Amino acid sequence: MDVLDALQWPAMLVTLLASWLIASRHTGRRNAGFWLFLASNVLWMVWGWHVDAHALIALQVGLAILNMRGARKTGN
Repeated sequence: MDVLDALQWPAMLVTLLASWLIASRHTGRRNAGFWLFLASNVLWMVWGWHVDAHALIALQVGLAILNMRGARKTGN
């Protein structure tokens, strides 16, 4: 397994941590969750590019836009 194949595991872990933080009542944790979601979007896009998963890449672009919106709204 090469490094890019293994990228799906850290992407999954970052996504799970972001999900945990997004559910927090603390604004700072929620905001951190959105930023971690953005990091996971990048990780999933890199992995998706590596395995030619074009639908996954498109999904991650859409989710990244929503996460940017969430980060902007939570940061206020």
